[in-house]
Amino acid sequence: MNKPSHYSRLIEMRIAEALSDTPVVLVAGPRQAGKTTLVRQMAIEGMRYLTLDDELTLLSARNDPVGMIRSLDRAVIDEIQRAPQLLLAIKKSVDDDRRPGRFLLTGSANVMALPAVADSLAGRMETLTLLPLSQSELHGSTANWIDAAFAGRLLKVTMPVTGEELVEIVLRGGYPEAISRTDVRRRTVWVRQYLNAIIQRDVRDVASIDKLDQLPRFLRILAEISGQMCNYTNLGSQVGLDSKTASRYTGVLEQMYLLKRIEVWARNRLKRIIKTPKLQFIDAGLLATLLDLGATEVQQDRSRFGKILETFVYGELLKHSSTAEDDYKLLYYRDFDMFEVDVVIENASGQLIGVEVKASATVNAGDLRGLKKLASVAGDLFKMGILLYDGTETMPLGDGMWAVPLSTLWGQ
Repeated sequence: MNKPSHYSRLIEMRIAEALSDTPVVLVAGPRQAGKTTLVRQMAIEGMRYLTLDDELTLLSARNDPVGMIRSLDRAVIDEIQRAPQLLLAIKKSVDDDRRPGRFLLTGSANVMALPAVADSLAGRMETLTLLPLSQSELHGSTANWIDAAFAGRLLKVTMPVTGEELVEIVLRGGYPEAISRTDVRRRTVWVRQYLNAIIQRDVRDVASIDKLDQLPRFLRILAEISGQMCNYTNLGSQVGLDSKTASRYTGVLEQMYLLKRIEVWARNRLKRIIKTPKLQFIDAGLLATLLDLGATEVQQDRSRFGKILETFVYGELLKHSSTAEDDYKLLYYRDFDMFEVDVVIENASGQLIGVEVKASATVNAGDLRGLKKLASVAGDLFKMGILLYDGTETMPLGDGMWAVPLSTLWGQ
């Protein structure tokens, strides 16, 4: 397998476009997803490279942000969330000199969620998200699954992956360092240390959390409810936190790009069907490690794999949405009659594609229950219902419904 740094990243073209006409470009996403490698490759000639993981650089950024930025003409600044006060100094600098591509920043936390900086660079900065490696990047495919689906085209399987091989790629996840470790035990060690480092160091940069020692346990509890609705009262009670604190802690972990809260789709925005967001982790390998789920456990109890597979599909669709031509929202559907659809993709004009995930190779009529209900509620807005399953054939199932192999997610 290639070294992780050799994978070409689909976001690269977007970053290049942004640098050509925007003064500040921020590449945001989880730590160890490959941001530093990418921005160093893309740095325009004459750009100085600074990382706020270096203690002296961080001290300078925090104590004299204006002085530091004044000394720079063009620069790459890594891990900007460690000194968000730099963003105000960058704003002043680009207001005086609006040349495009002056600052290329990376952030391992969603700095735009920090109140102090939310508005400081409006209109001056473009933010792009780099998530862990997608299967398309790993297989060298450039087609965008979501763009194609909205154009009425289902991608063709070029690298069929089913059964045990599918389990293996799902459990491995997309972090370059995890992929490069072929030994499962060594990969688990890496994931555990990675999570520990984020909790011990990075969380402090974005939030003041008084009970930091409870965060690892809280994260494991969130892993147990991945793919389900968030009930903060129940969540908090398991670690001795009130519902408000449980919600805030979940928000902090969301800021670190470990998980996302997914809103419900409803035709009438004022009358949402069920208002509770659903929780979803971004990387299936990370979730599998938190749940102590390996290939042996999957063989013994296939039902536990369904949850990890849904996370995997959600993560792949999220990566496709971050490099797509159009603007998409990933939502889910659930109503009081317990009809549910795993992922609802909505485009800018409100049209929808429903996606159900199935961990087996057989498909039956009951698997379409949620998609059919969504189609009836959405009416003309409903474009297509897709049941992703562990097989190799794309088959029409009538009324705009399709059974589609999971491996089309990295098809052409």
